[in-house]
Order: sequence, then C-alpha cells, then structure tokens
Amino acid sequence: MHSSIRLGRLFGIEVGLHYSWFIIALLITMSLGSQFQASHAEWGSTVIWSLSILTALLFFVTLLAHELSHALVARTRGLTTKAITLFALGGVAQIEKEPEDAKTEFLVGIVGPFSSAVIGCLCLAVAWALGWRMGAAPETPLHAMFVWLGYINLMLAAFNMIPGYPLDGGRILRSILWLSSGNVQVATRRAATVGKAIALLFIAFGIFRFFGGAGFGGLWIAFIGWFLLQAATASASSVALTEGLKGVQVRDIMTSDCVTLDGNMNVEQFVENYLLKSGRRCFVVQQNGEIAGLVTPHEIKELERPRWPYMTLADVMRPLDQIHTVTPVTPVMEALETMGRDDVNQLPVVSGSHLDGIITRANVVQFLQTRAELRH
Repeated sequence: MHSSIRLGRLFGIEVGLHYSWFIIALLITMSLGSQFQASHAEWGSTVIWSLSILTALLFFVTLLAHELSHALVARTRGLTTKAITLFALGGVAQIEKEPEDAKTEFLVGIVGPFSSAVIGCLCLAVAWALGWRMGAAPETPLHAMFVWLGYINLMLAAFNMIPGYPLDGGRILRSILWLSSGNVQVATRRAATVGKAIALLFIAFGIFRFFGGAGFGGLWIAFIGWFLLQAATASASSVALTEGLKGVQVRDIMTSDCVTLDGNMNVEQFVENYLLKSGRRCFVVQQNGEIAGLVTPHEIKELERPRWPYMTLADVMRPLDQIHTVTPVTPVMEALETMGRDDVNQLPVVSGSHLDGIITRANVVQFLQTRAELRH
C-alpha cells in the first residue's frame, strides 16, 4: 500500500498516510466525543472535542510506534523497510523482502504486539500516577485520555496475536510452521489457510452481530474479516507465484527485440508513431550510439501536452544510471522484488555494457499464464 500523503522520514523510513486514514480518524474522534459526552458532559463541548481529537491523534502515534518497531527489528536482521503507511485499519510497514529464516520472521512478528502491550501498560501507569485507580471510572480529561490509550493498545496487542496471517500472530505462526517444516512456502500456505478460516469467522460473527442489533459494530467486525480474507488470499497467491517462478531466470522470459529510438526524436512524434501504434510500453533511448535510458508512458504523462513538439526523448527519458538493471541470469523473483522496490514496471537486462533486453511485469504474467495453460 502506497502513501497518499507523505509526512516525512523517521529513522530513514518514509512515513505517510493513506486517504482511508481520514475516515477512521474521523470515526474514532466522533466515537470518543460521544463517549466522553455521555460520561462527562460537565467538561463542556470545547474540552470534550479537543480531548477527542488529541486522543485520536495520539492513538495513531502509538500505531506508528507499533510499525516502527517492526521496521527497526527488521533492520537489525538485515531487512530494509521502504515506508510505513497509516490507513483505515491501522498501519503497514513495507519491508522490501521476506525474512530469510524463521527466527527473523518470529522476531519481526512478535515485536509489534509486544510494543503495543508496553505502550498500553505505560499509558495506564501514567493515568495511575495522575491519580486514577484501576477499575475506577476516569475522573479528569487526562485520566480519560491515558486510560483509553492504555486499554486500546492492550486490545491492539491481543488482536494482533490472533494467528491469522498476515496479522502479527499469523507471522509468528508461520515462523513456527517454518521452523518445524523447514519449508517457507509450506509454512506460508498453511498460515494463510488458518488466516482465511479466521477471517471467515470474523465475517460470520460480524454479520450475526449486525442482524442481532449491534449495528455498525457488527459491520466493522465483518469488514475487518473481509480485509483479513483478502490479505490471506494475497499471501497464498504470493506463494503460488514464488513456486511458479522457482528456477526461472530473467533470460527465460525477457523481451530481446527492444525498440531503440534516437534521443533527438520529439515526444509528439514518438507518441503518434510508436507509443500508440506499437502497443509497447517501454522503449530504449540511444544517444551517440550508446544506450542512454528508457522512456515509458509514465514519463510522457508527466509532460504537459502542448510541450510535446518541443521536448525530445532525451529530455524526458529516465537515464540508465538512475535505473536498477538485472543480468540475464538474475532470478525472476529477484527482478520482481526490484521492480516493486523501485515502483517500476520494467527493468533493463544488461550483461557487461551490452543491453540484452527488457523484462516487464507483463512478461512474467504471460509466462505464468502460458505455463498454467500447458498444465491443463
């Protein structure tokens, strides 16, 4: 999931918000406002709504801390986290590649719930230090804020320990299955199956609660179940993809007949004579007899239409030294990971200083489709 709004960087990791974050932020604020209004109307509207907004914002800070814990532990195990995105159902740390051993998977998975549990206990401790007593109703706005943050983080820790992949508990389950079987694909497939079963239980329980009079609360449980089902299904598909591409190298599926164009060609000629007519989405740009870069529809759409006749391919191309390349013997899965990390749809295939071809996501899809058809 990519960020829609970038907030900055923490520990070298890009932090951002998905647009769906604003939906849940509003819902949490409204819920807190109603809760505080019902229990402490004497605080007044200004205090209640200010407290609700501050509590909601601090809750998302704790979610960020949860995801940062994943990212920082992953870093100690040699894994890089590209970004952290907060969205409607919490947050996600985009770790660039899968752990290479079960121990790393366990440590990265367990640290999230552990962090949330620690944060929850600290919030309750602060409330206690301010005069709140366990089991008693919060009497002051500060009590209410820290007590709510404490309990919600403890609930978050417990929820994430549910063994439904890809929740943290599911990742812990996968690490145990991985350790016992010695096969990460088998472990992931089994963990995803458990995740699907738990997701279906959530959906069924949520629908039951909705028709039982729980209203929005029941629908919310069903929605969480739907999200878990989609995530578990995607994880199972990822395993199938890994197995389908096992042993396949870039040279097996790359496109060798690359269309090479002169860098002095203007963009308008390129669009009319090549991009629209050929159906291709990637072209090699040559200058002074050497490969200089690539141009795709992505570069063209960023250029205003009236400027097309006055800009050349050399002006808009992505220079070759700014693009990760792969070799003909690079595993296709590694190439896909590079595409995902760089957010591109194709990579040049280079041996020495010679361009051998291009590998695209479409090449991979076509290869998998052909293999599937031959098996039937």
